[in-house]
Amino acid sequence: MGAGPGDPGLLTLAAARALSHADVVLYDALAAPALLRHAPPAAELVYVGKRAGSHALPQAEIEGLLVEHARAGKQVVRLKGGDPFVFGRGGEEALACRRAGIPFTVVPGVSSVVAAPAYAGIPVTHRGLASAFMAITGSGAAAEADSVDWEAAARADTLVILMGVATLAFAMERLQAAGRDPGTPAACVRWGTRPDQQVVVGSVGTIASRAAAAKLESPVVTVVGAVVGLAEALAWYTPGPLAGRRVVVTRARSSAGRLATLLEDRGAFVIEAPVVRSEPLPSFTLAGRLPAPWNWIAFTSANGVAAFFAALAGAGADARALAGVRLAAVGDATATALRENGLRPDFLPSCSSADALARELPDVAGTLVLLPLSALAGERLASSLRARGAVVEQLDAYTTLPQPLDDERLRALAEADAVAFTSGSTARALHAALGSAPLPASAKLVTMGPQTSAAVHAVFGRVDAEAREPSLSALVAALEEALTWD
Repeated sequence: MGAGPGDPGLLTLAAARALSHADVVLYDALAAPALLRHAPPAAELVYVGKRAGSHALPQAEIEGLLVEHARAGKQVVRLKGGDPFVFGRGGEEALACRRAGIPFTVVPGVSSVVAAPAYAGIPVTHRGLASAFMAITGSGAAAEADSVDWEAAARADTLVILMGVATLAFAMERLQAAGRDPGTPAACVRWGTRPDQQVVVGSVGTIASRAAAAKLESPVVTVVGAVVGLAEALAWYTPGPLAGRRVVVTRARSSAGRLATLLEDRGAFVIEAPVVRSEPLPSFTLAGRLPAPWNWIAFTSANGVAAFFAALAGAGADARALAGVRLAAVGDATATALRENGLRPDFLPSCSSADALARELPDVAGTLVLLPLSALAGERLASSLRARGAVVEQLDAYTTLPQPLDDERLRALAEADAVAFTSGSTARALHAALGSAPLPASAKLVTMGPQTSAAVHAVFGRVDAEAREPSLSALVAALEEALTWD
């Protein structure tokens, strides 16, 4: 399956649908980490990426894993950057499945051949300038073996070279030797379509030295032809105020999506490092408790909503059992979780905090209030509601467990510009997951509120910024402000 060139929005609907049914995902270095959010929370995620000089697994072992997991009866997604059949070895992996008798489907992806130039304002064809284009690989092995028809490449209206930054000077020399004018416009696009995209423009005669001066490293797409001259006039991509900044999100995979989306909308490159996971507690049951006797059910997280509705289904009931019960949600994410279960909250506090919920929940005196909370939650919310005259039943609906980080996540953390903390539990879990590996000293530690700040300061010794209110939008604003200081 093709992951596209980097922008998560370029994933196809067919690919998103396949990911949503995956039991196992084998993903590459060039596949945007945000795409993994389409996979079910229980899916096994296996990094098998290749970087220049560093391969997580040899190709034969990747093919072996595909076969092994499929023979175990699992739905396997092989997530490859760009399009799997464009210099992607997808054909080799499909043949390995065929030899093993494993049925497979190919989901094409948006290729960087056209997408990276487009995000740099370069159309590969344009009336009056280019009626055709040619794509080649510039990888060292192909160039050294001289497997490219350089005469044909030199004649192409537009030439697109993938994976060729290490051999760029060689390629430009061969083009000139084959008759290409050294003054022909050329451009290099690194990490095309991503927030940290870099574009270097020159000519066939100068682009190699300019790319070297800019210290461009793989992955780079190089475009040669008159269409490069349109780059300035057609420039359109503005990734936002956090462009290229690497922000770590430590929430559980099941609840990281909205924060990650808010950051990506501002151009951030989100590193998802879920150091905790939530699980409904088998002991939380609604059997024999329906129809619901409560006047209010107050939800403080999407995890609480998920656990409650799982228990509702386990009792052989649905939302009709809640007739007459009013529902409260602590904030937008929790309200969204309710809506996804077909119900709208009757009340949201003025800001997304348990304190505001306890203070503002209307008509609570003499009413029965259910709080389906984490087993790690304290009694603060319940005590505040009881002080207002409510009869509160607090039940442990789910628990939060620490989750280790794989080597790829630890490597990404070492390059982080900021870490977003939404709870004290994620701060403690991240500290444990890092072990002896410290966070970068330059990384900003930004928190959602005073309680989270206290936990972060206790384990990391500092807090660089705190959201003005306990909401995801305020957390993003605090991150933006903190990173602007640099």
